[in-house]
Amino acid sequence: MSAVAVKPGDRSLWPGGLALIAVTTLALVWRRRHPVALLVVATVVPPLYYPLGYPDGPIAFVFLVALFNAAVECRLAVSLGAVIVVNAGFLTTSAVRGGDGGDPDAVADPRGVASLSLALLVTIGIGQYVRGRRIRLEEAERRAAEAERGREEEALRREAQERLRIARELHDVLAHQISLINVQAGAALHRRDDPARAYSALEAIKAASRQTLRELRGVLGVLRQVDGPGGAGPVEPVPSLARVGELLERTRAAGLRVRRAGDLADTGGGEGEGGEGEGGEGEGGGVLAAVPAPVGLAGYRIVQEALTNVVRHAGAGSVTVEVRCTADAVIVQIDDDGAGPPRDPDGPGGRSRGNGLRGMRERAAAVGGELAAGPRPGGGFRVRARLPLDASSGGGRERDEGAGEQVADGEPMREDT
Repeated sequence: MSAVAVKPGDRSLWPGGLALIAVTTLALVWRRRHPVALLVVATVVPPLYYPLGYPDGPIAFVFLVALFNAAVECRLAVSLGAVIVVNAGFLTTSAVRGGDGGDPDAVADPRGVASLSLALLVTIGIGQYVRGRRIRLEEAERRAAEAERGREEEALRREAQERLRIARELHDVLAHQISLINVQAGAALHRRDDPARAYSALEAIKAASRQTLRELRGVLGVLRQVDGPGGAGPVEPVPSLARVGELLERTRAAGLRVRRAGDLADTGGGEGEGGEGEGGEGEGGGVLAAVPAPVGLAGYRIVQEALTNVVRHAGAGSVTVEVRCTADAVIVQIDDDGAGPPRDPDGPGGRSRGNGLRGMRERAAAVGGELAAGPRPGGGFRVRARLPLDASSGGGRERDEGAGEQVADGEPMREDT
């Protein structure tokens, strides 16, 4: 096109003009990797090409491509700076040559500069639009990728939480019932010369094993989704504080003297050995039945685990279980007169680091509550939990009558977390 546009008086394209055209156009190959370098070349070469008298041609179009590319790939200041340099170059050349130098198409007056600037600014505007659209698409893709990663992380977190929940349920069910079965089996062996008492122990073993199977079916039923279409329904209600009396009855059958206190005392039975009765529907039973299901389940499992520890480790003769409902929380306290769980000399304060105490603390924390466990000043061991009725309110942060403290040797000590 430049060769066809040759006019009388134009300088020959060979070799200088062709060299400038080749340098400018070949630089377009690196427009994506080096947009600023291309813009520099396209800004410098055309002002050299035309003033040297070479034939008119589309070499200036390379500058438009480079300007558009810079507007897309770089910040706005880069492309605007190139426009300023080009306008300054044309005006300087016009001043040096004295007007248009006989070229009617030369950019030498304010109108020509304004027309050129408008064309270049429109090119920059189109490039900025493309740049903005590309950035929005990349941002949308980035957000989508982050959301996908977030969903995967949340799924993994929920999976881990569900595994921990199932592990706690199985631990609570098996540890309590198997401990009672073990105690009753030992009693039956020692009482084999007394058939009546031996048969009584065997009856307790039978009842405990039947309860264990029922609770295991309940846990496994959740895993197998048996309550879905075509499956069997739940085998029994979810444990709650209203059913703590059943735990106490089974513990009493293991040979412990069990005493009720607080709202449990109103659900039937008296105090002292054999003071459980059948757990009627007294005033306290109605209060405990109204406790929210998550809090009731947590309280039930805490009592269950505490009684398991008493049977397995404490060597206690009696245990007192108190459940008391206040305006904003449920207080669960289990006191025994035994030696407490086995001590671990490497643990903090020499206390046990087994799964039982940790599991009870996790149960309490799951509903926004807190739990303390430690030796009592007068001997024995105490487990005390405060479970807020409104778990979302973070009621577990306030301490209720020393619920967040442990007591050892007559002095309060901080609970390790």
